[in-house]
Amino acid sequence: MTADLTGDELRFLQETFELAREGGTAALAERLDLGVPVDLTNSSGDTLLLLAAYHRHEGTVRMLLDRGADHSRVNDKGQTALGAAVFRQDEPVVRALLAAGADPELGRQSGVAVAQVFELPHMLALLREG
Repeated sequence: MTADLTGDELRFLQETFELAREGGTAALAERLDLGVPVDLTNSSGDTLLLLAAYHRHEGTVRMLLDRGADHSRVNDKGQTALGAAVFRQDEPVVRALLAAGADPELGRQSGVAVAQVFELPHMLALLREG
């Protein structure tokens, strides 16, 4: 709840989400070291991992996975980090998430569903081999 946060704390958390969007891997890692939860979630249910995956930041995705980010979190729209990476057709991020154990069928907008709806046969093949 934002009511319990000061303006500075809220700004700090918003900046943390921006670091995930922008691929600020080192700065984001520093914040995690300070105690920011690796599975921090915004008001839409987006995690740092989902945002990094959607914005195609492989290094940030790998750092978050290495620190235990939950690749099975589903946001309020039924999206996962894997589904976001498939949508963006980012093979390295898809491979990293699959290697970490991400489920291609998880969520209403799963990786498989996204590949099928947007007719991405290369991504669908990658998910099936993964």
